Amino acid sequence: MNFFEAQDNARRKTWQLGMMFGAAVVTLIVLTNVLVAVLFGWSGTQAGLTLKETLSNIPIDSWFWISGGVLGIIALASLYKYLAIQGGGRAIAESLGGHLIPSNTQEPKHRQLLNIVEEMAIASGISVPPVYLIPESSINAFAAGFTPEDAIVGFNQGTLDHLTRAELQGVVAHEFSHILNGDTSINLRLIAVLHGILFIGMIGFGLLRGGIYSRKNGMPILALGAGLLAIGYGGTFFGKMIKAGVSRQREYLADATAVQFTRDPSGIADALKKIGGLTDGSIMTNQNAEQASHMFFGSVAKKFSGLFSTHPPLEQRIRAIEPGWRGNFPNVGSTPSFLPDEETVSQFSTAAVASVSTPEEVVAHVGRPNETNLAIAHQLIADTDTILNEAAHDPYEARALIYCMLMDRDEAIATKQLAYLDANAEPGVPQHVRRLVDATHATDAIHQLTLIGLSVPALKTLSTPQYSRFSQNAAKLITADGHVDVFEWVVHRLLIKDLHAHFVGPTRTHGRVSKLAKVAKDASKLLSILASHSHHESDDQLSAYNTGIKALGITAPFSKQAYFDYEQMNDALGNLRELKPLIKPQLIKACASTVMHDGKLNVAEFALMQGIAATLDCPLPPSVYDA
Repeated sequence: MNFFEAQDNARRKTWQLGMMFGAAVVTLIVLTNVLVAVLFGWSGTQAGLTLKETLSNIPIDSWFWISGGVLGIIALASLYKYLAIQGGGRAIAESLGGHLIPSNTQEPKHRQLLNIVEEMAIASGISVPPVYLIPESSINAFAAGFTPEDAIVGFNQGTLDHLTRAELQGVVAHEFSHILNGDTSINLRLIAVLHGILFIGMIGFGLLRGGIYSRKNGMPILALGAGLLAIGYGGTFFGKMIKAGVSRQREYLADATAVQFTRDPSGIADALKKIGGLTDGSIMTNQNAEQASHMFFGSVAKKFSGLFSTHPPLEQRIRAIEPGWRGNFPNVGSTPSFLPDEETVSQFSTAAVASVSTPEEVVAHVGRPNETNLAIAHQLIADTDTILNEAAHDPYEARALIYCMLMDRDEAIATKQLAYLDANAEPGVPQHVRRLVDATHATDAIHQLTLIGLSVPALKTLSTPQYSRFSQNAAKLITADGHVDVFEWVVHRLLIKDLHAHFVGPTRTHGRVSKLAKVAKDASKLLSILASHSHHESDDQLSAYNTGIKALGITAPFSKQAYFDYEQMNDALGNLRELKPLIKPQLIKACASTVMHDGKLNVAEFALMQGIAATLDCPLPPSVYDA
């Protein structure tokens, strides 16, 4: 399954979730009506009436009111929980007692974990997600978020204490698979859906407790409470079934994807074996873990198995990766398996630089990183200027680093930009700009894109007013010279996509456009801009455009762009984002065909392609360019 198929599958899973939810709601409505009928029948027999007489005295519209009431309760409960988790992954991590690991931490275990997450993110073509540490002694991890831009990853303390770097890498790759495949969005919605289904039982439990202490009408309240509690168990049954149906096969897929990503089956397999050999296993003690059980790397509880299990049996997961495994779990003691990064980085090839020769290869790379991408990501980070790398991990210096990328090379314009920052940036930030600007300008586009990805976690720690000021300042620096160039657009798109999702909320698409012909005007506009700014000669521009438009299978005239019109670009991409997942590969191929008309994809063109791919929600790993 490639990235686009996984995205399409995630959308179908969402529809399936809706259908299962609907079936559960209908069942709960029927059961509640049956309960009311039984209670009325019982009360009628106490008064000497027959069951038929009692039920015939109930107004017909009462059944509609009961059904509507049950439906309203479920809807309100689901809405309440949905609003409670609007914070996305952050809300889940904090509910589990997790705390954010600072991106500039120097604690060895934390630093190693962040290094692995950074490498995975850069290799995947997405921004680095914030990392949370959960105070649990078991081995477990999870990823959560409505989109890759607002996703977080969380790890139990036991995961850091007992896993080697290779094993951690396997677990991190597993969680990134969930992010890339769209599982995290489904998993968050599932929490809200299940809360609505289970809420009827919660009401029953409350009535049951109230009936015990009630001196008046205690028996009817007890009966109603017991009945609703029984119905609630039906909701629990449906909830467990839905969880299992949605998550179990996704775990197998994530395990397999992690192996493809790292090309090291032993990493994730050994991590699973250590869960089996550890006394605490993957069990979670936090009471809020159960509602998020389908998100975790390992099962959070032992009480549900078989039909209700959110995860396949541990032995089956291991044998799917290592068919020859004999079933022996290691004895995992209290001695940590930690080794510092310096002793393990030799596993990466420093010579691994991959370029693509065809547009088809560009499409194949989207959302499907492999061990070569991982090696390149490691090398990109290692080759980045040390001072700039450190700056990317500090909230103050990260802002200055982004400002430096937007500083003009013209001294007069740069002087005006610095004066603006002196007046509008937070105290101390302009001094960092002056210190970092020369090194930033000496860094090529691909390493600057890497630094943007590394800086995102630090920038996400800003307060909302700080983010607002940072965003306004960045926009002012971009337009200081009266126009927006291609790289400035890329920087702005990547920042807006990542930070807007965190501070304001993710911009979701419905993916309802199933034919390119419906957005032919926007596609033509996009390819015209690409052809105009990736080739110099007019004949080459026209030829490149025709190659791209042919790949789309549409006809539209070439419109040469004398300057980079970022507003047209944003408008076109905004409409093209609504394409269904299985249509987007054709668009990505057309874009690649246009810029690669001369047979190569250079660093500047790759930067432009990455900005476009990110806007289209198609993460592009950093291996598809000519060095």
